Amino acid sequence: MAKGGKSLFSITTIFASFFGAAMIAGAFAYFNYKFSEYKFIDFGTWIFYEKNDIFKPVDDKYIVILYSSKDKNTEEVISKVSAPYKVIAIDFYQNSFDNTKSTIFLRSGTNTNLQFIQRFNIYHSPSIFIIKKIKETLYKQDSMIRKLDTLDQIDNKIREL
Repeated sequence: MAKGGKSLFSITTIFASFFGAAMIAGAFAYFNYKFSEYKFIDFGTWIFYEKNDIFKPVDDKYIVILYSSKDKNTEEVISKVSAPYKVIAIDFYQNSFDNTKSTIFLRSGTNTNLQFIQRFNIYHSPSIFIIKKIKETLYKQDSMIRKLDTLDQIDNKIREL
């Protein structure tokens, strides 16, 4: 150390400590933000219908598909999806279809449909994501929302979820 000079060690150590703490705080804030991006849906508040009955969820996880029944063969393609969880298929055009063993076809009023689309920031049809049970009728989004170019991609996108 030169006469009358200051040690660079203390300044560097303080700067490195500050930089390390800032990186940890930034990572924590980022992961909190990413977690808060996932939205909730309360099936006790928002009413969806299966044919003529009100939908009451019972499973712990569902795969949700928002789609348009105006596309060719949508009901058939969605009915044949092989997935680890039951599929909730919500038709944008609110047509009524018969449920299958693995697929529940839902419809709702226009206001509920619009609230659902806005809540989950869905900009593309068809879209797919997973929800998981938090309480009785309260479910939380458990995956990112994936857009599909065609319904033929459903099986591949389910593997990515």
